[in-house]
Amino acid sequence: MKTKRRAPRARLAAVGIATSCALFVAGCGAANEGGGSDAQGSGVTGQIAGAGASSQQAAMQAWIAGFTGANPGATVNYQPVGSGGGRTQFVQGAVQFAGSDAYLKDDQLNQARQRCGGSVIEIPNYVSPIAIVYKLDGVQDLNLSPATIAGLFKGEITTWNDPKVAADNPGVQLPATAVTPVHRSDESGTTENFTDFLNKAAAQVWTDEGDGEWPIQGGEAAQGTSGVVGAVNAGNGTIGYADASQAGELGKAKVKLGDQNVEPTAEAAAKILEESTRVEGQGDTSFAFDLNRTATGGAYPVVLVSYLLACPTYPDAAQADTTKAFLNYVVSTDGQQTAAQNAGSAPLSETLRGQITPVIDQIKAAG
Repeated sequence: MKTKRRAPRARLAAVGIATSCALFVAGCGAANEGGGSDAQGSGVTGQIAGAGASSQQAAMQAWIAGFTGANPGATVNYQPVGSGGGRTQFVQGAVQFAGSDAYLKDDQLNQARQRCGGSVIEIPNYVSPIAIVYKLDGVQDLNLSPATIAGLFKGEITTWNDPKVAADNPGVQLPATAVTPVHRSDESGTTENFTDFLNKAAAQVWTDEGDGEWPIQGGEAAQGTSGVVGAVNAGNGTIGYADASQAGELGKAKVKLGDQNVEPTAEAAAKILEESTRVEGQGDTSFAFDLNRTATGGAYPVVLVSYLLACPTYPDAAQADTTKAFLNYVVSTDGQQTAAQNAGSAPLSETLRGQITPVIDQIKAAG
């Protein structure tokens, strides 16, 4: 059995920017309809900390700003240490909540249940395309089939004018530049989602199952989402994968599916979730999804669904109330719109919000 590495600890990214209370109040009223009033800017004053997925960082900064603007007595900190590090800190009880680009499995699911007293809350809060980012001088638009993407990252396609790349891009002058694939060095939910896509959409090339740790040798490794983007940007002929919201000015390949070349937009990413199914056996408080990586009809298949992990009970009322209020804001209409504007994510549907809000409203103090 492979031993999982613990993701390196990143610098604290605490955000507490005051904003208009109106941003927060209206959204949480919609999200919390029929539930408690803690999500409506009612003055919670607890201090909570979270850690986890760096893909959520831009959205998390906006969420914390909106939440603390409505609840100036509350403090929320978030460390973008990567999904693996966030899950580890959560099951160890070091943080009140965690962000993860993959749902809990196996030992960590059992550990989280033990930490939380029997069950764990697991809700999707951030849906975003993973962009296939590249820097290739002279090439502004690039189409890549799943099999070609797998060959590039596996090291089987070594130059950009390879016939397999050319077949995906008829009429495009491709240089003989060497291919330099860049992957995450830390355990990452983005990596797990990306390799899951490769395995399910190009199984004949990529035989490894989805994994949070990069499963093969070769290529260049970089820490975190920003590290991958920086490494791709620093070279020529480089290709990597990163949350689309953090791709910056890098090229973003379209994924070739049948006769369509699909861009990594929030709208296309949201279509995948509509065609995916909820994972069985996680518990009534978990909303984990098995994503359909081969969906068609304009859906973008290289997508991550990032989750918030929390407990149904906390040691004191301040932690419980603040965690409940913060999670309710994140999934609210305004909270999701804030993430869309600041991070390019796809807002949750009203149907899904109506299902997960009652789970959040169960959060309370122990005893």
